[in-house]
Amino acid sequence: MTTHRVTLGRVSGVFGVKGWIKVHSYTRPPDNILRYRQWWLTSGDGFEAKVLASQIQGQGLIAQLSDANGSPIDDRDVAAALIGAEIAVPREALPALPEGEHYWVDMVGLRVENPDGVSLGTVSDVTSNGAQDVLVVMDGDTERMIPFVTPQIVLDVDRVAGRIVCEWQPDW
Repeated sequence: MTTHRVTLGRVSGVFGVKGWIKVHSYTRPPDNILRYRQWWLTSGDGFEAKVLASQIQGQGLIAQLSDANGSPIDDRDVAAALIGAEIAVPREALPALPEGEHYWVDMVGLRVENPDGVSLGTVSDVTSNGAQDVLVVMDGDTERMIPFVTPQIVLDVDRVAGRIVCEWQPDW
């Protein structure tokens, strides 16, 4: 069985000389990434690392990890080799959300249509413009950026049916 992993951040640098790393988190709030005690790192072939210690450091996050064999990484050069690696966790490790809230990763691949049943395409990505989340919807070569604003624009997200209904027209 293949484990579906969700990327929550990346290794952005090293901290100190004892093998700690700097973490760039994609979670909201950023320190939520520290809740997970095991990370899949995409360095090389990828490996599961245990988070041995972690903390907020100034405006950022730092962590000490284990290597693929479970031994603590305590060498700055070994930690430096991880820079750029993505940090992921199994999808099932994410907590359940309240009704009406959705993880971005769960919306990718859903069909998007308007209330009249007109297809607008498929969600290829979800991003943020700072004011709200935005669905990136692809319909062939046409890309639509649909603000994820409920209930004014996004009327329904039905993951079971695999669709999102939006108050949107194909020519917008």
